[in-house]
Amino acid sequence: MWNKRNDEGPAPRTSQPEPMTTTMATPMAAVSREAPAPAPAPPPPQMAAIGSSMFIKGDIRTHEELLVDGEVEGSLESHSLLTVGPNGKVRANIKAREVVIFGRVQGNVEVSDKLAIREQGSLVGDIKTAGISIDDGAYFKGSIDIIRPEPKVTAKPVKSEARIEASASAAR
Repeated sequence: MWNKRNDEGPAPRTSQPEPMTTTMATPMAAVSREAPAPAPAPPPPQMAAIGSSMFIKGDIRTHEELLVDGEVEGSLESHSLLTVGPNGKVRANIKAREVVIFGRVQGNVEVSDKLAIREQGSLVGDIKTAGISIDDGAYFKGSIDIIRPEPKVTAKPVKSEARIEASASAAR
């Protein structure tokens, strides 16, 4: 009876939609909540630059990566990567985590991680670093002091049970 077909063809459809019945298994509060937004990507590392037409005389300190492609006279300190570009001319003492030299540096350099003097780079001064790389064609005049990073001290776990037993037997 329900699936009975008319000999005249299918029955014409009405424009009214069929009533829908749905059941919600979750409470309305859960439905109205938005999905948590994905965690934002970490910001790209900040980088400062001293352009090829710039001349700076004085002390420079930064926590950002620094590219020196101009002239600097004084002192440079970076807690990140310091790059002396191919046009860079530095007459300063440098203290940084990592240094890469493509240009010219005249002064003492203290690096906690690694120093690299690239093919056309030159350094005249004393070096104190944990690691060094000098490419063929680079120029270096001075002394090198290789420092070893401080070993990380890890505390050995102490068995507290042994101490408790020893103190308990001593009390008897």
